[in-house]
Amino acid sequence: MPSGTASLRQWSDGDQNPADPITDPQIELIGVRKEFGGAAGAGGHADTVVAVEGADLTVADGELFAILGPSGSGKTTVLRMIAGFEQPTAGVIRLGGQDVTALPPAKRDTNTVFQQYALFPHMTVAQNVEYGLRVRGVGKAERRQRAGAALEMVQLSGQAARKPAQLSGGQQQRVALARALVGRPRVLLLDEPLGALDLKLREQMQVELKAIQREVGITFVIVTHDQDEALTLCDRLAVFNNGRIEQIGAAREVYENPANRFVADFVGTSNVLDGVAAETVLGRSGTYAVRPERILVLDPASTPPAGMRSIEATVDEVVYAGPITRIAARSEGGVALTATLLSAEASDDLAHGVPVVLAWPDSAVRDLHN
Repeated sequence: MPSGTASLRQWSDGDQNPADPITDPQIELIGVRKEFGGAAGAGGHADTVVAVEGADLTVADGELFAILGPSGSGKTTVLRMIAGFEQPTAGVIRLGGQDVTALPPAKRDTNTVFQQYALFPHMTVAQNVEYGLRVRGVGKAERRQRAGAALEMVQLSGQAARKPAQLSGGQQQRVALARALVGRPRVLLLDEPLGALDLKLREQMQVELKAIQREVGITFVIVTHDQDEALTLCDRLAVFNNGRIEQIGAAREVYENPANRFVADFVGTSNVLDGVAAETVLGRSGTYAVRPERILVLDPASTPPAGMRSIEATVDEVVYAGPITRIAARSEGGVALTATLLSAEASDDLAHGVPVVLAWPDSAVRDLHN
Protein backbone atom coordinates (compact mmCIF):
# COMPACT_ATOMS: atom_id res chain seq x y z
CA MET A 1 0.00 0.00 0.00
CA PRO A 2 1.41 3.39 -0.93
CA SER A 3 2.44 5.56 2.00
CA GLY A 4 2.84 9.25 2.70
CA THR A 5 -0.66 10.29 1.70
CA ALA A 6 -1.81 12.12 4.81
CA SER A 7 -2.10 15.42 2.93
CA LEU A 8 -4.27 13.76 0.26
CA ARG A 9 -6.48 11.62 2.46
CA GLN A 10 -8.71 14.59 3.27
CA TRP A 11 -10.56 13.89 -0.02
CA SER A 12 -11.98 10.58 1.21
CA ASP A 13 -15.41 10.43 2.83
CA GLY A 14 -15.47 6.64 3.18
CA ASP A 15 -15.87 3.61 0.99
CA GLN A 16 -18.84 3.02 -1.31
CA ASN A 17 -20.52 -0.36 -1.24
CA PRO A 18 -21.14 -1.29 -4.90
CA ALA A 19 -24.54 -2.76 -4.00
CA ASP A 20 -25.81 0.37 -2.24
CA PRO A 21 -27.93 3.03 -4.01
CA ILE A 22 -25.86 6.04 -5.09
CA THR A 23 -26.76 8.70 -2.54
CA ASP A 24 -23.64 10.85 -3.00
CA PRO A 25 -23.10 11.08 -6.78
CA GLN A 26 -19.91 12.70 -8.01
CA ILE A 27 -20.64 12.18 -11.73
CA GLU A 28 -24.07 12.13 -13.36
CA LEU A 29 -24.87 11.67 -17.04
CA ILE A 30 -28.52 12.21 -17.88
CA GLY A 31 -29.74 11.29 -21.37
CA VAL A 32 -26.36 12.10 -22.91
CA ARG A 33 -26.10 11.83 -26.68
CA LYS A 34 -23.10 12.62 -28.89
CA GLU A 35 -23.20 12.96 -32.66
CA PHE A 36 -20.28 13.54 -35.00
CA GLY A 37 -20.72 14.91 -38.50
CA GLY A 38 -19.27 12.67 -41.18
CA ALA A 39 -18.12 13.39 -44.70
CA ALA A 40 -20.64 14.83 -47.16
CA GLY A 41 -22.55 12.16 -49.03
CA ALA A 42 -23.68 12.07 -52.67
CA GLY A 43 -26.50 14.50 -51.93
CA GLY A 44 -24.10 17.03 -50.44
CA HIS A 45 -25.27 16.43 -46.86
CA ALA A 46 -22.91 15.38 -44.08
CA ASP A 47 -23.54 11.94 -42.64
CA THR A 48 -24.15 11.85 -38.88
CA VAL A 49 -22.45 9.28 -36.68
CA VAL A 50 -24.01 8.68 -33.27
CA ALA A 51 -21.14 7.82 -30.92
CA VAL A 52 -23.17 7.79 -27.69
CA GLU A 53 -26.93 7.38 -27.41
CA GLY A 54 -29.05 8.03 -24.33
CA ALA A 55 -26.36 7.43 -21.69
CA ASP A 56 -27.66 7.55 -18.12
CA LEU A 57 -24.88 6.98 -15.63
CA THR A 58 -24.15 7.80 -11.98
CA VAL A 59 -20.77 7.40 -10.30
CA ALA A 60 -20.45 7.78 -6.53
CA ASP A 61 -18.02 10.04 -4.74
CA GLY A 62 -14.87 8.03 -4.00
CA GLU A 63 -15.81 5.18 -6.34
CA LEU A 64 -13.48 3.36 -8.72
CA PHE A 65 -15.65 2.97 -11.80
CA ALA A 66 -14.79 1.31 -15.13
CA ILE A 67 -16.23 2.03 -18.56
CA LEU A 68 -15.72 -1.17 -20.53
CA GLY A 69 -16.32 -1.87 -24.19
CA PRO A 70 -14.76 -2.79 -27.52
CA SER A 71 -13.19 -0.27 -29.90
CA GLY A 72 -15.79 2.11 -31.28
CA SER A 73 -18.30 1.47 -28.50
CA GLY A 74 -18.36 5.10 -27.31
CA LYS A 75 -16.45 4.65 -24.06
CA THR A 76 -13.67 7.17 -24.76
CA THR A 77 -16.20 9.68 -26.07
CA VAL A 78 -18.03 9.46 -22.74
CA LEU A 79 -14.78 10.08 -20.87
CA ARG A 80 -13.98 13.09 -23.06
CA MET A 81 -17.44 14.54 -22.44
CA ILE A 82 -17.00 14.18 -18.68
CA ALA A 83 -13.64 15.94 -18.98
CA GLY A 84 -15.08 18.68 -21.20
CA PHE A 85 -13.00 17.92 -24.30
CA GLU A 86 -16.20 17.07 -26.17
CA GLN A 87 -19.61 18.70 -25.81
CA PRO A 88 -22.69 16.46 -25.78
CA THR A 89 -25.23 16.93 -28.55
CA ALA A 90 -27.98 16.45 -25.98
CA GLY A 91 -28.29 15.65 -22.28
CA VAL A 92 -26.79 16.90 -19.03
CA ILE A 93 -23.48 16.24 -17.27
CA ARG A 94 -23.13 17.03 -13.57
CA LEU A 95 -20.03 16.92 -11.39
CA GLY A 96 -20.55 17.12 -7.65
CA GLY A 97 -24.15 18.17 -8.27
CA GLN A 98 -23.16 21.09 -10.54
CA ASP A 99 -24.28 21.23 -14.17
CA VAL A 100 -20.99 21.38 -16.11
CA THR A 101 -22.40 20.48 -19.54
CA ALA A 102 -21.21 23.72 -21.13
CA LEU A 103 -18.08 24.30 -19.01
CA PRO A 104 -14.60 23.99 -20.57
CA PRO A 105 -12.11 21.47 -19.10
CA ALA A 106 -10.27 24.10 -17.05
CA LYS A 107 -13.48 24.93 -15.19
CA ARG A 108 -14.17 21.32 -14.18
CA ASP A 109 -12.74 19.70 -11.06
CA THR A 110 -11.26 16.82 -13.06
CA ASN A 111 -7.93 15.70 -14.43
CA THR A 112 -7.15 13.15 -17.13
CA VAL A 113 -4.42 10.55 -17.61
CA PHE A 114 -4.11 9.34 -21.19
CA GLN A 115 -2.58 6.12 -22.52
CA GLN A 116 0.37 8.14 -23.84
CA TYR A 117 1.56 9.84 -20.68
CA ALA A 118 2.76 13.02 -22.45
CA LEU A 119 5.54 13.74 -19.96
CA PHE A 120 7.89 16.61 -20.83
CA PRO A 121 11.16 14.88 -21.75
CA HIS A 122 13.37 17.90 -20.92
CA MET A 123 11.93 18.24 -17.39
CA THR A 124 12.76 16.19 -14.33
CA VAL A 125 10.13 14.01 -12.69
CA ALA A 126 9.56 16.65 -10.00
CA GLN A 127 9.23 19.42 -12.59
CA ASN A 128 6.70 17.34 -14.55
CA VAL A 129 4.60 16.83 -11.46
CA GLU A 130 4.82 20.52 -10.47
CA TYR A 131 4.04 21.83 -13.95
CA GLY A 132 0.28 22.25 -13.58
CA LEU A 133 0.69 23.97 -10.22
CA ARG A 134 3.25 26.37 -11.70
CA VAL A 135 0.85 27.28 -14.53
CA ARG A 136 -1.81 28.03 -11.92
CA GLY A 137 0.55 30.34 -10.05
CA VAL A 138 1.05 28.20 -6.96
CA GLY A 139 4.09 29.34 -4.97
CA LYS A 140 7.38 27.47 -5.21
CA ALA A 141 7.42 26.17 -1.64
CA GLU A 142 3.86 24.81 -1.88
CA ARG A 143 4.57 23.31 -5.30
CA ARG A 144 7.51 21.38 -3.95
CA GLN A 145 5.62 20.19 -0.88
CA ARG A 146 2.62 18.99 -2.89
CA ALA A 147 4.74 17.39 -5.62
CA GLY A 148 6.82 15.63 -2.98
CA ALA A 149 3.68 14.23 -1.32
CA ALA A 150 2.33 13.07 -4.69
CA LEU A 151 5.60 11.34 -5.62
CA GLU A 152 5.73 9.66 -2.21
CA MET A 153 2.20 8.41 -2.77
CA VAL A 154 3.22 6.67 -6.00
CA GLN A 155 6.49 5.45 -4.46
CA LEU A 156 8.77 7.59 -6.64
CA SER A 157 10.31 9.96 -4.09
CA GLY A 158 13.79 8.75 -5.00
CA GLN A 159 13.27 9.45 -8.72
CA ALA A 160 12.41 13.18 -8.46
CA ALA A 161 15.62 14.38 -10.15
CA ARG A 162 15.56 11.93 -13.05
CA LYS A 163 14.22 12.53 -16.57
CA PRO A 164 11.30 10.50 -17.95
CA ALA A 165 13.58 8.66 -20.41
CA GLN A 166 15.48 7.23 -17.43
CA LEU A 167 12.33 5.57 -16.04
CA SER A 168 10.57 2.31 -16.85
CA GLY A 169 7.12 2.30 -18.42
CA GLY A 170 5.49 1.60 -15.07
CA GLN A 171 7.39 4.44 -13.42
CA GLN A 172 6.37 6.85 -16.18
CA GLN A 173 2.77 5.83 -15.64
CA ARG A 174 3.08 6.62 -11.95
CA VAL A 175 4.62 10.03 -12.73
CA ALA A 176 1.57 10.77 -14.92
CA LEU A 177 -0.67 9.75 -12.02
CA ALA A 178 1.22 11.96 -9.58
CA ARG A 179 1.00 14.91 -11.99
CA ALA A 180 -2.76 14.40 -12.32
CA LEU A 181 -3.33 13.99 -8.58
CA VAL A 182 -1.18 16.86 -7.36
CA GLY A 183 -3.85 19.35 -8.43
CA ARG A 184 -6.29 17.65 -6.03
CA PRO A 185 -9.16 17.04 -8.45
CA ARG A 186 -12.42 15.55 -7.27
CA VAL A 187 -12.44 13.21 -10.29
CA LEU A 188 -9.55 11.47 -12.04
CA LEU A 189 -10.26 10.17 -15.54
CA LEU A 190 -7.98 7.49 -17.00
CA ASP A 191 -8.15 6.52 -20.67
CA GLU A 192 -6.61 3.06 -21.19
CA PRO A 193 -3.91 3.98 -18.62
CA LEU A 194 -2.20 0.57 -18.68
CA GLY A 195 -2.55 -0.22 -22.37
CA ALA A 196 1.06 0.56 -23.23
CA LEU A 197 2.52 -1.79 -20.59
CA ASP A 198 3.46 -5.44 -21.01
CA LEU A 199 1.28 -8.08 -19.34
CA LYS A 200 3.29 -8.63 -16.17
CA LEU A 201 3.76 -4.91 -15.52
CA ARG A 202 0.11 -4.24 -16.34
CA GLU A 203 -1.01 -6.76 -13.73
CA GLN A 204 1.33 -5.21 -11.17
CA MET A 205 0.06 -1.71 -11.94
CA GLN A 206 -3.55 -2.83 -11.60
CA VAL A 207 -2.85 -3.69 -7.96
CA GLU A 208 -0.92 -0.46 -7.39
CA LEU A 209 -3.55 1.70 -9.09
CA LYS A 210 -6.31 0.25 -6.94
CA ALA A 211 -4.21 0.84 -3.81
CA ILE A 212 -3.54 4.46 -4.82
CA GLN A 213 -7.23 5.08 -5.43
CA ARG A 214 -8.13 3.69 -2.03
CA GLU A 215 -5.48 5.88 -0.38
CA VAL A 216 -6.50 9.17 -1.97
CA GLY A 217 -10.21 8.37 -1.82
CA ILE A 218 -11.26 10.38 -4.87
CA THR A 219 -13.41 9.23 -7.77
CA PHE A 220 -11.55 7.31 -10.47
CA VAL A 221 -13.16 6.56 -13.84
CA ILE A 222 -11.14 4.15 -16.00
CA VAL A 223 -11.85 3.47 -19.66
CA THR A 224 -10.64 0.08 -20.85
CA HIS A 225 -11.34 -2.60 -23.43
CA ASP A 226 -9.71 -5.22 -21.18
CA GLN A 227 -12.37 -7.26 -19.36
CA ASP A 228 -9.95 -8.70 -16.81
CA GLU A 229 -8.63 -5.22 -16.03
CA ALA A 230 -12.12 -3.84 -15.46
CA LEU A 231 -13.13 -6.74 -13.21
CA THR A 232 -9.87 -6.53 -11.25
CA LEU A 233 -9.90 -2.78 -10.69
CA CYS A 234 -13.42 -1.50 -10.36
CA ASP A 235 -16.12 -1.28 -7.74
CA ARG A 236 -18.72 -1.06 -10.50
CA LEU A 237 -18.62 -0.96 -14.28
CA ALA A 238 -20.68 0.05 -17.29
CA VAL A 239 -20.51 -2.14 -20.40
CA PHE A 240 -20.79 -0.14 -23.63
CA ASN A 241 -21.65 -1.42 -27.10
CA ASN A 242 -22.39 0.64 -30.20
CA GLY A 243 -22.78 3.81 -28.17
CA ARG A 244 -25.25 2.35 -25.67
CA ILE A 245 -24.92 1.07 -22.15
CA GLU A 246 -25.71 -2.64 -22.08
CA GLN A 247 -25.38 -3.13 -18.32
CA ILE A 248 -24.23 -1.28 -15.19
CA GLY A 249 -23.44 -3.03 -11.92
CA ALA A 250 -20.89 -4.36 -9.48
CA ALA A 251 -18.15 -6.40 -11.15
CA ARG A 252 -19.39 -9.68 -9.66
CA GLU A 253 -23.00 -8.94 -10.59
CA VAL A 254 -22.16 -8.15 -14.23
CA TYR A 255 -19.99 -11.26 -14.52
CA GLU A 256 -22.34 -13.65 -12.73
CA ASN A 257 -25.60 -12.24 -14.14
CA PRO A 258 -24.98 -10.81 -17.63
CA ALA A 259 -27.96 -8.84 -18.90
CA ASN A 260 -27.77 -10.12 -22.47
CA ARG A 261 -25.75 -12.09 -24.97
CA PHE A 262 -23.30 -9.27 -25.69
CA VAL A 263 -22.34 -8.90 -22.03
CA ALA A 264 -22.08 -12.67 -21.56
CA ASP A 265 -19.73 -12.91 -24.55
CA PHE A 266 -17.69 -9.76 -23.90
CA VAL A 267 -17.20 -9.85 -20.12
CA GLY A 268 -15.22 -13.04 -19.67
CA THR A 269 -16.21 -16.07 -21.72
CA SER A 270 -19.47 -17.98 -21.76
CA ASN A 271 -21.10 -20.98 -23.33
CA VAL A 272 -24.10 -19.29 -24.98
CA LEU A 273 -26.87 -21.73 -25.82
CA ASP A 274 -29.94 -20.95 -27.92
CA GLY A 275 -32.19 -22.63 -30.47
CA VAL A 276 -31.41 -26.31 -30.98
CA ALA A 277 -28.41 -26.08 -28.63
CA ALA A 278 -30.57 -24.91 -25.74
CA GLU A 279 -33.11 -27.63 -26.43
CA THR A 280 -30.40 -30.31 -26.68
CA VAL A 281 -28.34 -29.33 -23.63
CA LEU A 282 -30.89 -27.71 -21.32
CA GLY A 283 -34.14 -29.21 -22.52
CA ARG A 284 -35.82 -25.83 -23.03
CA SER A 285 -36.02 -23.00 -25.55
CA GLY A 286 -34.57 -19.55 -25.09
CA THR A 287 -31.06 -18.10 -24.86
CA TYR A 288 -28.85 -19.01 -21.92
CA ALA A 289 -25.26 -18.69 -20.73
CA VAL A 290 -23.11 -21.04 -18.66
CA ARG A 291 -19.66 -19.89 -17.53
CA PRO A 292 -16.94 -22.47 -18.35
CA GLU A 293 -15.65 -22.62 -14.77
CA ARG A 294 -19.07 -23.81 -13.55
CA ILE A 295 -18.88 -26.98 -15.68
CA LEU A 296 -17.43 -30.17 -14.20
CA VAL A 297 -15.60 -32.65 -16.45
CA LEU A 298 -16.28 -36.18 -15.21
CA ASP A 299 -15.31 -39.69 -16.20
CA PRO A 300 -18.20 -41.39 -18.06
CA ALA A 301 -18.29 -44.12 -15.41
CA SER A 302 -18.83 -41.63 -12.57
CA THR A 303 -22.20 -40.42 -11.30
CA PRO A 304 -22.77 -36.64 -11.45
CA PRO A 305 -23.49 -35.00 -8.07
CA ALA A 306 -27.14 -34.82 -7.08
CA GLY A 307 -29.07 -31.87 -8.49
CA MET A 308 -26.75 -31.35 -11.45
CA ARG A 309 -27.66 -31.50 -15.12
CA SER A 310 -25.25 -33.57 -17.22
CA ILE A 311 -24.58 -34.46 -20.83
CA GLU A 312 -22.27 -36.93 -22.55
CA ALA A 313 -19.58 -35.40 -24.75
CA THR A 314 -16.27 -36.04 -26.47
CA VAL A 315 -13.16 -33.94 -25.95
CA ASP A 316 -12.11 -31.88 -28.99
CA GLU A 317 -9.15 -29.98 -27.55
CA VAL A 318 -7.24 -29.60 -24.28
CA VAL A 319 -5.51 -26.24 -23.86
CA TYR A 320 -3.06 -25.91 -20.99
CA ALA A 321 -2.78 -22.27 -19.82
CA GLY A 322 -0.66 -22.49 -16.69
CA PRO A 323 -2.97 -22.30 -13.66
CA ILE A 324 -6.02 -23.32 -15.70
CA THR A 325 -6.77 -25.86 -18.42
CA ARG A 326 -9.54 -25.34 -20.99
CA ILE A 327 -11.46 -28.36 -22.24
CA ALA A 328 -13.32 -27.94 -25.52
CA ALA A 329 -15.85 -30.74 -25.98
CA ARG A 330 -18.79 -31.64 -28.20
CA SER A 331 -22.00 -33.39 -27.21
CA GLU A 332 -23.60 -36.21 -29.17
CA GLY A 333 -25.97 -33.64 -30.63
CA GLY A 334 -23.03 -31.61 -31.95
CA VAL A 335 -23.20 -28.80 -29.38
CA ALA A 336 -19.79 -27.31 -28.55
CA LEU A 337 -19.09 -26.55 -24.89
CA THR A 338 -16.01 -25.30 -23.07
CA ALA A 339 -15.09 -26.08 -19.47
CA THR A 340 -12.31 -24.42 -17.46
CA LEU A 341 -10.54 -26.46 -14.79
CA LEU A 342 -7.76 -25.71 -12.38
CA SER A 343 -4.75 -27.37 -13.98
CA ALA A 344 -3.96 -29.16 -10.71
CA GLU A 345 -7.39 -30.82 -10.94
CA ALA A 346 -7.32 -31.67 -14.66
CA SER A 347 -6.82 -35.37 -15.35
CA ASP A 348 -3.80 -36.37 -17.41
CA ASP A 349 -6.11 -38.71 -19.32
CA LEU A 350 -8.00 -35.83 -20.95
CA ALA A 351 -7.13 -35.70 -24.65
CA HIS A 352 -8.72 -35.39 -28.08
CA GLY A 353 -11.39 -38.07 -28.61
CA VAL A 354 -11.76 -39.04 -24.93
CA PRO A 355 -15.40 -39.46 -23.81
CA VAL A 356 -16.45 -37.39 -20.79
CA VAL A 357 -19.56 -36.29 -18.94
CA LEU A 358 -20.09 -32.54 -18.51
CA ALA A 359 -22.15 -31.49 -15.49
CA TRP A 360 -23.28 -28.20 -13.97
CA PRO A 361 -25.80 -26.99 -11.38
CA ASP A 362 -29.01 -25.30 -12.51
CA SER A 363 -27.87 -22.19 -10.65
CA ALA A 364 -25.03 -21.84 -13.18
CA VAL A 365 -27.48 -21.30 -16.05
CA ARG A 366 -28.25 -17.63 -16.75
CA ASP A 367 -31.28 -16.62 -18.81
CA LEU A 368 -30.25 -13.99 -21.37
CA HIS A 369 -33.18 -11.78 -22.16
CA ASN A 370 -32.01 -10.81 -25.64
